Amino acid sequence: MTDEHPTAGGPGAPDGDTGSAGRPADGTDRPRTRKRAFLAGLRWTSLRLRLVVVFGAVALTAAVSASGIAYWLNRESVLSRTQTAALDQFKQEMRDRAAQLPLRPTQAELEFTARQMARSSAGFSVVLIGERAEGKPVAGVSDQDTFTLEDVPVSLRTAVNDKQKVTSRNSAPYQVFWQRTQRGKTPYLVGGSRVNGGGPTGYVLLSLEQEREDLNALAWSLAIATGLALIGSALLAQAAASTVLKPVQRLGDAARRLGEGKLDTRLRVSGTDELADLSRTFNNAAASLQKKIDDMSAREESSRRFVADMSHELRTPLTALTAVTEVLEDEADTLDPMIAPAVTLVVSETRRLNVLVENLMEVTRFDAGTARLVLDDVDVADQVTACIDARAWLDAVELDAERGMMARLDPRRLDVILANLIGNALKHGGSPVRVSVRRVGPELVIEVRDNGPGIPEAVLPHVFDRFYKASASRPRSEGSGLGLSIAMENAHIHGGDITAANAPGGGAVFVLRLPDGESEDAPAEFGDDGAGGVRGAGEIRGEGDEAQ
Repeated sequence: MTDEHPTAGGPGAPDGDTGSAGRPADGTDRPRTRKRAFLAGLRWTSLRLRLVVVFGAVALTAAVSASGIAYWLNRESVLSRTQTAALDQFKQEMRDRAAQLPLRPTQAELEFTARQMARSSAGFSVVLIGERAEGKPVAGVSDQDTFTLEDVPVSLRTAVNDKQKVTSRNSAPYQVFWQRTQRGKTPYLVGGSRVNGGGPTGYVLLSLEQEREDLNALAWSLAIATGLALIGSALLAQAAASTVLKPVQRLGDAARRLGEGKLDTRLRVSGTDELADLSRTFNNAAASLQKKIDDMSAREESSRRFVADMSHELRTPLTALTAVTEVLEDEADTLDPMIAPAVTLVVSETRRLNVLVENLMEVTRFDAGTARLVLDDVDVADQVTACIDARAWLDAVELDAERGMMARLDPRRLDVILANLIGNALKHGGSPVRVSVRRVGPELVIEVRDNGPGIPEAVLPHVFDRFYKASASRPRSEGSGLGLSIAMENAHIHGGDITAANAPGGGAVFVLRLPDGESEDAPAEFGDDGAGGVRGAGEIRGEGDEAQ
């Protein structure tokens, strides 16, 4: 008997093969903010969830890899140790007992020796094969019910009986071979060898059930350790996410408050890391933005004050000029024909300047937020008729309105809106201008349609802009470019709106929509403050903007 050698697979083969085995802005919003943050954290797009998933994936990969390597190493160690001990003892028994049998043993001698070999080590089952005569094998088994020659794999029997050439590296013609196999659900180690120099062939069967149970217990331990590692990584990811994402959440809340107009929003800066640098950058940007907006607000307020002061200052000389121009207009027929055209020009320009100043004063009231509604129950058809009649437009305007249609509106401001819309249609559109009044649900809808060429598509978005004139070649026209803007502001203060479009058959269509009743957004009923007080309906003349 000499060194053992595995069959084809070797010690690393699998079983059965030949071989071996924000803090919120204030305290009142805190619960709602926490709930929103929690729900946001459940979305896949949440950075918190992705961070937890990545940490978990890394930890799971590392734990599974480490557990797999540990299990494989321990499995090989346990099986190799058991296998080596069993085969060493089997070789020793073959030397001590099987080699002492006669060259032609009887079956009784083989069975006796096999039982002795099996009793020498717990768990052994032995089969001995000899020849009682040339070519007549005889077998002896330690336990007929446990292990017989039929239970030995053919490949193992072939390897055991294969006589090898004796060399410097192989000192004996017959070696010990082994193979792991499985019967039912129980793993076994089957080994075999032949007595060198003549003698029986022996096979041994050893159950590996205990080793499998030990390896299963190890696998469960490693699985539990993997689960604990996964839970620990999730907790670690949560802690890391809280550490990293809390400053990001505070930054998001601060940016949201800044977007809502709270320009004094600042972040508390602590530390010297990248998030602290980001907070400093945010604070610097917020401070710069606040300074710029404060500067712009100051300039805007200064401009408004200048326009208001200028308008008020112009009223006194304009009043005097208006009185003079009225006298000159009355005496125009008696003036020198060479002077009459100049007087006519002065009269028209003075009136135009007067309208411009009145419009500027109206605009400054809207900008300053001092414009107020004086609401009254108005018969809309009568109001439209009065507006048209006051400006002598009866021959050029067709009215489609039902009498007795009442609405709670500011009569003066409605007159301003109608005067500007109808005047704009007459000046830049074409006669006749059709005005229709109807109710659509809770709204009062007044539509002004002309028969002109319509509004160019490039001009439509700007028709309500202040001082906008569609034609750069006509910078000096009777309109100031403020009429439609003032009409829109008067619609807004009622809680309504005005839209402009082109009719399919040609011509421009302006649609005024006002709430049929007192608007919830309308200010309290106060008269206009500032010079001039509340003007009568006929005081503001309708002027058509250069919009078409």
